[in-house]
Amino acid sequence: VQLQASGGGLVQAGDSLRLSCKVSGRTFSNVNMGWFRQAPGKEREIVGGLRWSSSNPYYADSVKGRFTISRDNAKNTMYLQMNSLKPEDTAVYYCAAASTRKIQSELRGPGGYDYWGRGTQVTVSS
Repeated sequence: VQLQASGGGLVQAGDSLRLSCKVSGRTFSNVNMGWFRQAPGKEREIVGGLRWSSSNPYYADSVKGRFTISRDNAKNTMYLQMNSLKPEDTAVYYCAAASTRKIQSELRGPGGYDYWGRGTQVTVSS
C-alpha cells in the first residue's frame, strides 16, 4: 500500500486547509485510515480516523468541531478538512493505513498502523 499526502502549507490562524491522502496498491474501501500529526519535539498523535466499515469518522478532542475527515472511494482518496486553524495545529501531518483486522483501540495510536505516507507540513501563524 502506498500513501501520498498533500495539501499542506503556511496559513494564518483562523484559516482553512484541506489535506488529501491518495492511496494505491490496495482496495481503498478495505483499509482503516487515519490522520496523524507530529509537532517538533512531540510524539506523533492521532488527529482522527475512519474505519473501513464505517462512514463515521472519529477525532481527537483537540480537533473536534474544527476538522472533518472524509473519503472518496472512487478516487482512492481520504481528506482532512481543517477549519479555524490555530498555531498549535502546526505540525507535519501524516496519513496512515491499517489492516481491517485491527480493532478500534489499536487504531488510536501510531503503532496500530501498517502503512504510512510521507508527511505534509502545516504551519499556522498567529
